[in-house]
Amino acid sequence: GHPSIARATREPSRPTEPPDETIHPPATTTMSAAAMTSRAALAAAPSRAALARRASKPFAHSKLAAARPKRRAGLKNPLVVRAEAATEEKPASGGETYEYQAEVNRLLDLIVNSLYSNRDVFLRELVSNASDALDKLRFTSVSNPDVMAADGEMKMRIKGDPASKTLVIEDTGIGMTRDDLVSSLGTIARSGTAKFMEMLQSQSEGDNLIGKFGVGFYSAFLVADKITVVTKNHADDKAWVWESEIDSSSYSIREATDADAAPARGTKILLSLKEGAEEFAEDARLTNLVKTYSEFISFPIEVFATKSVPKQVEDVDATAKAAEEYNKKKIEAEAKGEEFTDAAPEPVMKTEYEDVQEFVVTNNDKPIWVRSPRDVEADAYNEFFKSTFKEFLDPLAYNHFAVEGDIEFRSILYVPGMAPFEQQDMMAKSKAIKLYVRRVFISDEFDESLLPRYLTFVRGVVDSNDLPLNVSREILQESRVVRVMRKRLVRKTLDMLKEIAGRDNGDYDTFWDAFGRNLKLGVIEDAANRDALGSLLRFQTSKTETGKVKGLDAYIEGMPEGQPDIYYVAADTRAAAENSPFLEQLTKKGYEVLFMIDPIDEVAMANLTQYKEKKLVDISKEDLDLGDVDEEEKKRQTEIEEEMKPLTDWLQETLGAGKVEKVAVSKRLTDTPCILVTSKFGWSANMERIMKAQAMGDNRAQEYMKGKKTMEINPKSPVILDLKARVAAGDVSAAAA
Repeated sequence: GHPSIARATREPSRPTEPPDETIHPPATTTMSAAAMTSRAALAAAPSRAALARRASKPFAHSKLAAARPKRRAGLKNPLVVRAEAATEEKPASGGETYEYQAEVNRLLDLIVNSLYSNRDVFLRELVSNASDALDKLRFTSVSNPDVMAADGEMKMRIKGDPASKTLVIEDTGIGMTRDDLVSSLGTIARSGTAKFMEMLQSQSEGDNLIGKFGVGFYSAFLVADKITVVTKNHADDKAWVWESEIDSSSYSIREATDADAAPARGTKILLSLKEGAEEFAEDARLTNLVKTYSEFISFPIEVFATKSVPKQVEDVDATAKAAEEYNKKKIEAEAKGEEFTDAAPEPVMKTEYEDVQEFVVTNNDKPIWVRSPRDVEADAYNEFFKSTFKEFLDPLAYNHFAVEGDIEFRSILYVPGMAPFEQQDMMAKSKAIKLYVRRVFISDEFDESLLPRYLTFVRGVVDSNDLPLNVSREILQESRVVRVMRKRLVRKTLDMLKEIAGRDNGDYDTFWDAFGRNLKLGVIEDAANRDALGSLLRFQTSKTETGKVKGLDAYIEGMPEGQPDIYYVAADTRAAAENSPFLEQLTKKGYEVLFMIDPIDEVAMANLTQYKEKKLVDISKEDLDLGDVDEEEKKRQTEIEEEMKPLTDWLQETLGAGKVEKVAVSKRLTDTPCILVTSKFGWSANMERIMKAQAMGDNRAQEYMKGKKTMEINPKSPVILDLKARVAAGDVSAAAA
């Protein structure tokens, strides 16, 4: 079979009896899973009745009903094969006409209506198929060098003709025989590609040269209303022509004539472009598509394009001026009677450019990711990053790796040197990861499938050997291959960030300033990698200079003996955090406190909860544990609470349950008379302030999420002691005032 037409995984076929001893059409097969992505997709295809109702649509393959070719009764020519449901007779022209198999018939309708959202991909598919045909030729030539005799070159050519509205894609690959055309183009599951893959695997576990998808060829109907395939196989002394039209239910096969201009070996696909698709005959458009989707195909792709060629022409004005100067000198010499021996001036030439049309190779670049990392210099990685992702600063780090085994892919990931200017919109659609399948560009809009949202700042290229070319967002979401790839990409990215964090220079400070919020978002959203992300977090603390940050590992290393937990306080500024009364007792004990001054910080800490077996504690909430307390201290605290009980009861009664849930003696205050702390569960006072400021905040959520308030009093404060004395003396009105 020939892979430049259709590719699919092979499924068991259901044998049928040939309608005639002379004609042996292909057996009806089940729909290929790779071609349709799932059996559900085929089940959703239009029924026969629905197809008949759609007969008036532009894509008229839907009109077909028969599942396999049958010979029309009463025809004397045994070479004419036609479905009984066909409504229009065409001259056979000495060839054979076949009905599309039912699976292909339904597929053709789905291709136009749902499978491909961007018709540009038709060229990507046909070029990829041609590349597979060349791969097959190269493989075959190892054991049979004679296959290269007709044409030693291995290349593809693309030529558009705007005048005739046609497009030709030609390759010098393996080519097809008549039987290949019959078996490959009427069905998908029995494509030549699938057969070749089966043969390869039966011989050895060799390279996965050929794709396993089966709809590539048919995507040409997105832009063409007629397709003509002219092909010649090295083992066949004849060339063959396959033809089909978009408003026909069948295809024909005949022997090629001189007028068909068959290649010496290989396949030529002629597309008669639809109305509205004339742009695909223009060389600039074709060149752009090749560079976008097929730039890294391993075989040369030549596009017939306009090219400016320099040529030397005479500069008439300069030549005349030189001649005038020469004659002037000659006359002067003769007037003086002197001998004049200067040579006559040569014509003065100049370079002009003229536009000529010729085949130009458009894919000169070898993809950097297929090379060994040992063979690539740092400058090459940096240049690739800047040219591919339109950056002007070198990346902070890159990671070039290959994954082998059940799932194979290669990738280069980059951490940019600065945040994009439109960072607010970065989460929406960053186009950060370019997905390739066997060097063929697929899309840069699958970021969320390959990396979680918080890593959208990462730039990179991923080249998979296991995904189909007609990959969609739905396929990625359901694919086990993508899930494995995603895990590896996340792990490699975090490894990169750890490497940056371990540097002695200021690279990580640069990274943190640009992308620190992304990692905090990751702590909230990525439960599986919270510990790894926790080590990358940085915060200002009560012991750092203004603007300087510290990681949790450094915090733990600096914890004094007896400190049980990691403490933090949330505020809107560093100054507010430093002046917070919640810090008083901790500062006295020498405990360091993290300052959460970014609105997302407190939410991130609430999700992280602990780091390296140390709990993360908000010091603005109740039941603050400041470490082990001896029995004498506990006894003294109990005595103070009993002593202050009349005051706390009076305060509770005066303030009422609507304002505070309870009044207690504080263990965290040294100077401030009293503070309000919130319950362990629910929002802190700072978070409540943030949520109230939200333009689209939910008032109902605020009612049940805000924490209950506890008033803590400082038993050593002169204000509290004076208040206690007044309550004890019965001077309630003065105390309340």
